[in-house]
Amino acid sequence: MAIRREVEILSEAGPLPSEDEATPEELEEWERLLKQIVEPLSDDEAQLLLATFGPDGCFGLAWFVLHLIESAPGALTAVYVDNVDNEWVKLLEDRRSPQS
Repeated sequence: MAIRREVEILSEAGPLPSEDEATPEELEEWERLLKQIVEPLSDDEAQLLLATFGPDGCFGLAWFVLHLIESAPGALTAVYVDNVDNEWVKLLEDRRSPQS
C-alpha cells in the first residue's frame, strides 16, 4: 500500500518538539497535521510515523501519534524497527500482543 501524502508530510515534519521548547504555533501546526490523517494507517505508514515521537509526550500529541500507529492492521504484532530507544516506541512494544 502506498504512503498517503498527509502521512508523508507528518513524517517529514520530524520529531515532536519537547514540552519545554514547543511554541504555541508549533503545537497548533502539529495538531493540524495529525488531524488530517484518517485512520486506519497502513502498516508501512505506522512504521514511518515512529520517527515522529519526540523526547516526551508533547502535551498529549505523542498519545495521538501512538493511537494512529495502533490503528494499523498489524499494530498488535508488528516489530517496530525505527527509533527503538524512544520511550513511546518502547511503549508500543509493551502494548503489542506477545509473539507466538
